[in-house]
Amino acid sequence: MALNEFGKRESPLWQIVEYLQRRSPATIKELEDLLGITTTAVRQHLNTLQAEGYVERRLVHAGVGRPHHVYCTTARTQELFACHCDDLALTLLEEVFQLEGAERTAQLLERVGERLAGKYTSAVQASLLHDRVSQLADALNGHGVLADAAVGEVITLRTYNCPFHELAQDHPEICEMDRGMLQKVLGAEVQLSECMLEGHSGCVFTVHPSAQVLGGERAR
Repeated sequence: MALNEFGKRESPLWQIVEYLQRRSPATIKELEDLLGITTTAVRQHLNTLQAEGYVERRLVHAGVGRPHHVYCTTARTQELFACHCDDLALTLLEEVFQLEGAERTAQLLERVGERLAGKYTSAVQASLLHDRVSQLADALNGHGVLADAAVGEVITLRTYNCPFHELAQDHPEICEMDRGMLQKVLGAEVQLSECMLEGHSGCVFTVHPSAQVLGGERAR
């Protein structure tokens, strides 16, 4: 099933996939509340997604109650969010490695990160760092990257999918490019604390306020 077969992002199939990608696992009751439809309708949508390999059902034994089923996304779901240019990009990147070496390739990726940062800079204009992180999360969502901002003692940006997933599997330098891109947009030090390539449900970027520089002054 291709992405366009899901229809609009408001369609029930897409809403289920996005919800599970962010908050997996989930119960049928949670999906009922999300969509405002009947149990039977939810099951029909889940059956479609299971048949296509995007969702799987798991039996959970918790506490003293009866076991119950929950639903979560599979690794194949990443295909829905990919940019579908991985074959060409991977071939080009490997050729650059062959011709130019690791150092020149790193320089190329840094320049690519700078250009990608330009896509988001206009949407991230707040002076306070936690507001900038929230604005960046909104901008990423607008470009098809599922993202949430969490502001507390530690400021984090979590992404639940990667448009370069398959490419990054072969070349983790892509992850460094992505981290550097976020750092340029936010004007603050960004650390990749968790990575989905290491088995996590998403990537977590920790943003350090002490490193923020805006208007030539270090933020407090």
